[in-house]
Amino acid sequence: MIYKVDIKTNSRVEFQDITVRVNDIVQASGVTSGICYVFVPHTTAGVMVNEHADPSVVEDIAAQLEVMVPQHQNYRHLEGNSPAHIKATLVGDSEALFIENGRLVLGTWQGIFFCEFDGPRNRNVLVKIVPDKP
Repeated sequence: MIYKVDIKTNSRVEFQDITVRVNDIVQASGVTSGICYVFVPHTTAGVMVNEHADPSVVEDIAAQLEVMVPQHQNYRHLEGNSPAHIKATLVGDSEALFIENGRLVLGTWQGIFFCEFDGPRNRNVLVKIVPDKP
């Protein structure tokens, strides 16, 4: 079964912590040991695991992605969102996370972030829970 997490973003670039929402899906699934796949089915958005205790970390990531891939360059893509496509490629569209004791296995400071690069938009994240075989 694939679960869907609906996300509404409010700015062009935005990082939303979705850790609690994904962990809620894991707990509701009843799976105590396995893998949780998190996938973003969009070409201008991504997902990452990084520090969620200090919000300045994701601000720094967004700032450095802007340095690496500036909004205004001579991009060929006529839609005008080439930087969003490139940033999404750099961040990636999926994460595979372990499940143990019915919860996600994350480091003390780690969280899961939906990464918007072409907002504001209504988006979704897909979550697939795969139990270990007995």
